[in-house]
Amino acid sequence: QVQLVESGGGLVQAGGSLRLSCAASGRTFSSYAMGWFRQAPGKEREFVAAISWSGGSTLYADSVKGRFTIARDNAKTSVYLQMNSLKPEDTAVYYCAAGMKNWGVNPTRYDYWGQGTQVTVSS
Repeated sequence: QVQLVESGGGLVQAGGSLRLSCAASGRTFSSYAMGWFRQAPGKEREFVAAISWSGGSTLYADSVKGRFTIARDNAKTSVYLQMNSLKPEDTAVYYCAAGMKNWGVNPTRYDYWGQGTQVTVSS
């Protein structure tokens, strides 16, 4: 079992930046691929970014490619999402997720989820 706690959300103006953090506790962090997803009101949860167990591979949604960067620090058992050039359409609750055997864009591939952190981008 692993527990995930997100932080770093908040209110920012369009064009601004935020850095989300997800701290993991429990089993060996490096055993998990990590992902970030988001859910806006009235919409389904959507994939944002993912990083492999070692950090050697990353995936991004087309909507955030070039603006967001995912990174992990296995020594600190944390994963990060640096978000630059934020747009109002990035407004959502952001969740981190951990997958032991699978990773990718499909949320069903992940085993554990955090409680989420709100990101609001004003125009």
